[in-house]
Amino acid sequence: MQTDAGTWNGSSSLPRRVASDLRNSSLRGAVIGLGMIGRHHARLLQSSERVTFAGAVDPGGDRYRAVHDRALVLESVEELLARGRLDFAVVAVPTDLHLPVVEQLAAAGISMLIEKPLAASSEQALRIVEVCDAANVQGAVGHVERFNPALQELRRRLLAGQVGRLFTTSTVRSGPFPARIQDVGVVKDLATHDIDLVSWLSDSAIATVAAQTQHLSGREHEDLVLALGALRSGAAFNIVVDWVSPTKVRRTRVLGERGLLEADTLTGDLYFYENGEVGVVWSAAQQFRGVSEGDVTRYALPREEPLRIEHDCFLDLLQGHPSAEVVTLEQGVQIVEAAEAVLESARSGRTLTLAPSAARS
Repeated sequence: MQTDAGTWNGSSSLPRRVASDLRNSSLRGAVIGLGMIGRHHARLLQSSERVTFAGAVDPGGDRYRAVHDRALVLESVEELLARGRLDFAVVAVPTDLHLPVVEQLAAAGISMLIEKPLAASSEQALRIVEVCDAANVQGAVGHVERFNPALQELRRRLLAGQVGRLFTTSTVRSGPFPARIQDVGVVKDLATHDIDLVSWLSDSAIATVAAQTQHLSGREHEDLVLALGALRSGAAFNIVVDWVSPTKVRRTRVLGERGLLEADTLTGDLYFYENGEVGVVWSAAQQFRGVSEGDVTRYALPREEPLRIEHDCFLDLLQGHPSAEVVTLEQGVQIVEAAEAVLESARSGRTLTLAPSAARS
């Protein structure tokens, strides 16, 4: 996810710090980039009891007034590192600048939560994995939708067999054009959420994809994508994402042999539409009997902020909890690869088969 660009420069030749005992000390964390998503990372880190907020870096300053202490708003990563020990940083700079910032932080031995998409290309994403592995630092990718309570509960119920055999997963993510976006189109900025979700929800990788894109607002990058395909489980999926709708829609549906689960991630609601059996009194319609309307359930769910849950999972990772649920760097690479397949399918007009490494494992 992107922030406003500003000027991001810096050497990657900083000395690596000695790792601290993260299990027994307060975690010192910072944010690199104070744009639309970076400001929310800063807000939550400043209020976390698990974190000592070390500062935020943005050459454009703190235009959203996210940082309480003005002395903690810095112009460069070098200035941040000169202020002492740092355990982790959230990387929320424009996507095409992820790699140089990651190289600089990894050279200093700092673990990272990197906003999605992991990189502007699969080549850069693979390089990020190599850099973090070589520096022996922890890394995760900020695919925040995985931490939405409605989607987490939908996945739990789906994998527990509530809808029986899965037929199809469908997502709609639409709304007005966000002025913050400068360097990518709707596929890599927004549809990477859905590319991840259709696979993660059912724990099955994408096998094939066919897509169409539209350029409706005069920009270089696409602002609408329609994609469909098959998962390796045999279930179908379809994705609709655009930046040209006058109202926001965030809806995810999974349809199976026993009914439909539907999550609205704007409101945090989850519904179950159960298949039913009703008597048919009109004899001429008897031949059309099949699935009919059954009970509808709206589940009572906690209204927790997904980004806060994501932070807690990342902090668990840093503190060595073996069950920490994060989006790994390797999964981030696979999501970028799948997004590139969507764009290539739209460009070529072909249905593409994804290699196992090009879908979430």
